[in-house]
Order: sequence, then C-alpha cells, then structure tokens
Amino acid sequence: MRTEFAGIRDVPQPDENARAEAYRRHGALGRPAGALGRLEDLGAWVAACQGKSPPRPLTRPRVVVFAADHGVAARGVSAHPPGTTVRLVDAVLAGAAPLSVLADTAGASVRVVDVAVDGEPGGADEEFKVCRGSGSIDVEDALTEQEVQEALEAGARIADAEVDGGANLLVPAELGVAGSTPAAVLVAALTGTEPVAVAGRGSGIDDRTWMRKTLAVRDALRRAKPVLGDPVALLRTAGGADLAAMTGFLAQAAVRRTPVLLDGLSAGAAALVAEELAPGARSWWQAAHRSGEPAHVLALEHLDLEPLVDLGIRVGGAAGAVAALPLLSMAVRVLAEATPQDPS
Repeated sequence: MRTEFAGIRDVPQPDENARAEAYRRHGALGRPAGALGRLEDLGAWVAACQGKSPPRPLTRPRVVVFAADHGVAARGVSAHPPGTTVRLVDAVLAGAAPLSVLADTAGASVRVVDVAVDGEPGGADEEFKVCRGSGSIDVEDALTEQEVQEALEAGARIADAEVDGGANLLVPAELGVAGSTPAAVLVAALTGTEPVAVAGRGSGIDDRTWMRKTLAVRDALRRAKPVLGDPVALLRTAGGADLAAMTGFLAQAAVRRTPVLLDGLSAGAAALVAEELAPGARSWWQAAHRSGEPAHVLALEHLDLEPLVDLGIRVGGAAGAVAALPLLSMAVRVLAEATPQDPS
C-alpha cells in the first residue's frame, strides 16, 4: 500500500494566458520572434508563474540549504571523511564558502537548515532537525517512518515560511558528506538505470572510492526496488532527511505558485520524487545547470528540463543555481523594462 503524505495538495499550473502575453510583448520589442532565445522563454515562464505580464522583478531570491549527514559515508564513498559536514555548514554561515560569495554577488539571501547533521553547527536553523544522520542505505533504511514524515513536513513548512516572508524565487540545495550516493540511488530507481551509470565522482573521488560508491549504490538500489511505486517509502528506504525535506519543499513551492531554480544532483533527485508525489509540480521548476554527475543528467532528461548553463560545476550546495540566477533576472527585466517599438 502506498504511503501517504497528508501535507501535499493538488498542484495548480502556471498561467498560460500570462505566458502568451509575455511572448506577444517580446514580439512587440522590434526584433524577430525568438531573437533572444532562451531569455524569452525564461521571462515568459516567470510571467506564467506570477500570473502577470510583464512579470515583477525577482527582488527576493532565497537559497535554502538543507544540511544532513548520511550513514553511507562510513563506507568510504566520499573524498571527505564522516564528520566534515559541520565544518562545511560553518563555512557557509561564516560567509567563507563559494556559495556565500556567489549568493552575495547575485543578490540572493541564504538560509541553512540543519535537518540531520550529526553534530551541532553554530548558527544553523535547528527548528526542523529530524535526526543526527541517516542510516547506511546499503544495509538499512535511511529513516524511520516518523522521520521521513517529519522531514517532508519540515520542507513544506519551510517553503510556506519563505513564500509568506516575501521570497519570489526559491533555490533548494543540500550540504553534507556522501549526499550524492543516496541521490544517485533515487535517480537510478526512478529512471530504471544501472548503478554503474549513475555513480559519479561527486567530491572528486579516485577509482577505488568510486568502486566502493558503486557497490553501495548497487546494494541500496536492490533494497529500494520493492518500494519503487511509493515515493515516501522510497525516501525512507534509500534517501535521507535532506532529500525528503527538499522533496516536501519542492512540492509545496508548486502548491504556493512559486518558481524554483533547481541546482545539482540532490535537487534533481528530490525533484524526481516530488513529481511522483505531486504530479505537475515540475511546471514550476527550471534547471539551473548541468553538472558533471551522470545521475543529474538522467534526472533532468526524465523531468524534461533543459538547464540554463553548463559550467562544469560538480559540487551541489546551490553554487550552480546561484551562478545561473542573473540570467533569470535578466530575462525578467528585459521583458518588464524594454520598450515596445511602434511599428509605424
């Protein structure tokens, strides 16, 4: 029997009339139709999400980082040892991480939520902490039934709080050692892909570490297959608190009619599950970039999302999404501020 998550309601769809009006406005700017390429599509997408053309500027972009540890890190699947997550979180909070600098440059604010860090990073939001690390998914479930429900609910509540606080664009991301391993398992499970085709180099691992990672993905995928038709059970079995929280966040953002810019592999994996949980939610998402992780490419193809840029960025943590954010802002401003030409 499929596990239910009561927090998800029916997903509305973007306003197609506003999208059509945005394209008409572009046609009045005195250029050949389609001359601005993807910029026209992006501006029209934001207009459709807002139900208004021209759209309002994206003045309140918000990055929400879900930090968590993963038990599978003990299998030696990452270049970073277990216990490193606290340091990574502290760097973001101190403004010393690449994300911090990129977000400041792009005009986005950053919130770090500790959903399952095996430690207590100073300054992180701990209101929604579900557990201290997940189970090692190659031999045990990542979460209990209560924990997966709490993580989904946390993500939905955070999305609500951000929208209510004025955010008009959301960027979810993960932060934690070995996070690409459960993300790869989710992608493999939902796309019917073999472990060797989804196990990437993640944090910059060598061949020996890659082999351990591939074996962990294989064993976790074997455990996940019996629950393929149940997205909540899949998160419980082979995901983690960060992935479950991002799933709830993405689904609820769509319910709240708020556009989302997706980052790398973990966001893509959560998006796959969120689309299963709340069909139609993907209409509210844009893929920011194509990472070097093979599972990320598979997730985007499955969701039929074309990334805005390909910068060769391998890390997650919203770096790629924030780097692409100015393009989205430009697309909105062109549509809103360029002056239509008088055909006479």
